[in-house]
Amino acid sequence: MTKQERLDAYLAEHDLEAVWFARPNSFAWLTGGSNVVDREGDVGEAAVGYDGDGLEVVTNNIEADRLREEELPDDTPVTEYDWYAESLGEAVADHSPEPAAADFDAPGLSSVDASPLRQPLTDEDVEKYRDLGRQTAEALEAVCRELRPGDNEAEVASALRVALSARGIETPVALVGGAERARKYRHYTPTDAELGEYALVSVTAERDGLHASATRTVAFESEMADADLNELGERHHAARIVEVTALGATKAIAGLSGDPSSVFQAVQAAYEHLGHPDEWERHHQGGAAGYAGREWIATPEMAESAAVTTPMAYAWNPTVQGAKSEDTVLVTEDGFEVLTDTGRWPTSPVDAYDYDAIIERPDVLVQEEEGGVDDRA
Repeated sequence: MTKQERLDAYLAEHDLEAVWFARPNSFAWLTGGSNVVDREGDVGEAAVGYDGDGLEVVTNNIEADRLREEELPDDTPVTEYDWYAESLGEAVADHSPEPAAADFDAPGLSSVDASPLRQPLTDEDVEKYRDLGRQTAEALEAVCRELRPGDNEAEVASALRVALSARGIETPVALVGGAERARKYRHYTPTDAELGEYALVSVTAERDGLHASATRTVAFESEMADADLNELGERHHAARIVEVTALGATKAIAGLSGDPSSVFQAVQAAYEHLGHPDEWERHHQGGAAGYAGREWIATPEMAESAAVTTPMAYAWNPTVQGAKSEDTVLVTEDGFEVLTDTGRWPTSPVDAYDYDAIIERPDVLVQEEEGGVDDRA
């Protein structure tokens, strides 16, 4: 279904005359543009509405000209209100036909959860995603190839944000964990600690409303004994098997029940098989990606509104203490396409546990003393 067809079905199902979206990800989903000025806010400076005939935008007089000229498709109707006279919610309520719904607080309008409407991805979404995923991986891997044991986590995170910003990409999440903190914490928010023996670098990047997540692991040969390097490689490979199992289950279950909890059961079974039965309890395992970092996160019991669909992006991110495997992967009826891939990072094929899936997954990049690289782990 096209986006318009989904909205038409929503209006008919809920007996509505219009539906409005002011949260930035859904505004971008419908318009391709941004309504963001203050990045700390949950709601942007404009709302886009659909009434069965087409899109229209309501915004204040500060933003109207800029949105028309720089963010919106040509000929998109824009209704202005004086910024000092009323709020965006009040302006939408005054302007909208009734009854209507909105994804933000607008007097008299009911609430809409936009996430199910954004799934699955359209062909246009997929093309944008391919470009975002490749450029996200390029930035991430370029930074990772320059890492050294004495670098501190915060400096690495800063370099990653700069590399992404140079490509017109925002960075909602940048995690950098040196060996000590990556072993202790699953969310290794960067500090001034040095990397030490190895580093995990994780990112969620955003452009045009779409989100891409990926993690890369770099080990430093000069800092690690062979036994420690082998242990890291084993844990990294276990995480990769769980990730590929999740992807294999995603493809299979999309064609059956569409129940995300079934994918979660496959994840639990893979951890059990690999000798890490409790690891799933220590960190969320990821889920569907798109116009949010995760449109939903899989849990043992899922809300009915979540569904495994194709074509859709998925960012599964299993961890095994001190190791993590994560990329954003397009899952279709026919297979898998790793969106956050450059073709220039060492990879090896990984088999799913108990599902029909073999996918190339990133290896640990081993930085040799002379500054070269090895993929032994």
